[in-house]
Amino acid sequence: MRHFDFSPLYRSTVGFDRLFTMLDSLGQPDQSQTYPPYNIERTGENAYRITMAVAGFDESELSVEARENTLTIKGEKSEEKGEETQFLHRGIAKRAFERRFQLADHVEIKSASLKNGLLHIDLLREIPETAKPRRIEISAAASQPKQIEAQTA
Repeated sequence: MRHFDFSPLYRSTVGFDRLFTMLDSLGQPDQSQTYPPYNIERTGENAYRITMAVAGFDESELSVEARENTLTIKGEKSEEKGEETQFLHRGIAKRAFERRFQLADHVEIKSASLKNGLLHIDLLREIPETAKPRRIEISAAASQPKQIEAQTA
């Protein structure tokens, strides 16, 4: 496995620290588990949806949090109170999980809903007017010849 050192690039760039950190983390093996499974869909030109299979979890056992371009989804199963059950086979996971997604700039979470064991999180990318490209008009300068004055010593 290769590890790239981006520290020489920090000297000639401003504001790209997060980009280099993300590139650096891409080279490391993914330590996250495969539970719970999820899909990422594009539902429009600037709209996305993350669908996560969270069967057996209630709304009160799930949390969705967005902080600094990172979407974090956590699930913690509460202990069932009641009679002790002896399982012959336990295939339904009751383990806690945490998933993190890196969001691009200007991506906002619009809604989150839980239906039929699927958690749907709708995202929308809204680029502000100040960040959109704009055309700058170039004005023609008056073309008068300039004189250079010389002084004799």
